[in-house]
Amino acid sequence: MTKKLLVLPGDGIGPEIVAEAVKVLDALRQAFGLAVELERGLIGGAAYDATGHPLPEATLDLARAADAVLLGAVGGPKWESLDISVRPEKGLLGIRAALELFANLRPAVLYPQLASASTLKAEVVSGLDIMIVRELTGGIYFGKPRGVRTLAGGERQGYNTLIYSESEIRRIGKVAFEIAMQRDRRVTSVDKANVLECTELWREVMQTLAADYPQVDLSHMYVDNAAMQLVRAPKQFDVVVTGNMFGDILSDAAAMLTGSIGMLPSASLDEQNKGMYEPIHGSAPDIAGQQVANPLATILSVAMLLRYSLGEQMLAQRIENAVQRVLELGLRTADIYSEGCQRVSTGQMGDAVVAALLEQSR
Repeated sequence: MTKKLLVLPGDGIGPEIVAEAVKVLDALRQAFGLAVELERGLIGGAAYDATGHPLPEATLDLARAADAVLLGAVGGPKWESLDISVRPEKGLLGIRAALELFANLRPAVLYPQLASASTLKAEVVSGLDIMIVRELTGGIYFGKPRGVRTLAGGERQGYNTLIYSESEIRRIGKVAFEIAMQRDRRVTSVDKANVLECTELWREVMQTLAADYPQVDLSHMYVDNAAMQLVRAPKQFDVVVTGNMFGDILSDAAAMLTGSIGMLPSASLDEQNKGMYEPIHGSAPDIAGQQVANPLATILSVAMLLRYSLGEQMLAQRIENAVQRVLELGLRTADIYSEGCQRVSTGQMGDAVVAALLEQSR
């Protein structure tokens, strides 16, 4: 049965990196018989320019009908002066909420070939393999009331609400425990239960949920300590589960342990494993159109798409093997380049991955 994939290139370097991911999908269709049909849509600043809204109804209709969504990136200085309600980022938040993509999976894996690219010592990061599970549709990014108000004395005050229900905490915790069962069976729940009642409840629910997974070792860590431990001894972590804001920050910190944010994919899933897949980096408008962006995070996002939403485990592994191969060959985009390697463009890196992929079909 043919699956429908919605492709949303977005803004900045989005169209360039997505183009390379599409090359990989085309190769999988031709060489391995992957039955997928691609549709394209608008999101973010590109959508605003064309329709006056960062998330047009037409895009939402396509997303709801698709089996999975592949996204490039959104945003850029061109749209920063817009009202916050129609900025590109609202398109991203909106599609996550509309599709109920509550579970964000962000792996932080250090490829052996890139150990020298990390800003930490090789002995600290070699062998790094962390999965950060971030709650994506709740917390302070979506809580109400929110806004900016003027107090009686004329001073303005900004306010946001941090809120989580037991059911929201339980369902993201379940995702983390289930993933841990396929890994090293360790979950670290990150909160700030010493000062925030909302995360005190988070900790209580995680402790209750742990009883359903006696094979998994659950530990708790305050977010400030977790940030310190990520750069002190990151290999102590297996699966990290946390709320929306804490996960947003910690996952980007973990990304840099691997040498480049340009290497890391992500998945955002609903309760049926339908998902949206995207690199965790931003739109990088300063290098857009220059063919210097690293497409590997987007290509690896396709691997996650195949694994989690389409159930194509073997094809996902083939993509990951192909990425390993191009790194072994010494091919590097600017962000991961080091002396002795061969610097390549965005398109050349995509072509190299396709070539390594096709080698596996012979």
